[in-house]
Amino acid sequence: MTRTSMRPPLRPVLARGLPFACYIVFLVVASSLPTLQTESELASGLPIDLRWLYAMQITLVLGILVIFRRDYLELEVPKSVRFADWCLSLLLGAGVFVMWINLDSGWMTLGEARSGFVPTNDAGKIDWPLVLVRIFGAAAVVPVMEELFWRSFVQRWIDQKDFLALAPAAGSLRALLLTSLVFGFEHGLWLAGIFAGLAYGWLYRRSSSLWPPIVAHSLTNLLLGVWVVRTGQWHFW
Repeated sequence: MTRTSMRPPLRPVLARGLPFACYIVFLVVASSLPTLQTESELASGLPIDLRWLYAMQITLVLGILVIFRRDYLELEVPKSVRFADWCLSLLLGAGVFVMWINLDSGWMTLGEARSGFVPTNDAGKIDWPLVLVRIFGAAAVVPVMEELFWRSFVQRWIDQKDFLALAPAAGSLRALLLTSLVFGFEHGLWLAGIFAGLAYGWLYRRSSSLWPPIVAHSLTNLLLGVWVVRTGQWHFW
């Protein structure tokens, strides 16, 4: 049996794929909701704040992660992670944030420009509960969910179908590049997304742990959230 022909049990794939799939389904549904929201308001006469769907999205993803928590052995922090890896995770996390807010020219963006997630009320004031939910989801839940899927699963699966048996440091450059490319095009800012994928994927290979890329990803999203709220550049959300 060859290295790449071994098939993993379904549960490890489901544990890493289901949270991500649910998150994407919510994104697809949300992209069609402005028209649906108008129609529902006209039909019922009741205001429906669809921005709170993000809270439902994050709650569902977090719930699935909790259900499968015992399957995520890669979330155990190995003692072999070096201090330099933690420093690099902070440096790269901040660096990806800087790239994210600068690599936003028209050709670097997929699809039509959208207003993004705008957490303001009718008076133009910030609705802080919406902001806190958004930042919590982006900085605490999404990095864990996405790194479990993209780095722990996809980046290793490209090299070896029985991905749990492959050490992160043994992954190929090909797997890193392919994963980063697809990860980039998952996001509207595809070029920034590719650089982010390369940074997080490289950290995963270097440290042989999922936590440095999670920390980097979390810092990127946290800095982005704070910056968006301070500047009102809602289209980055």
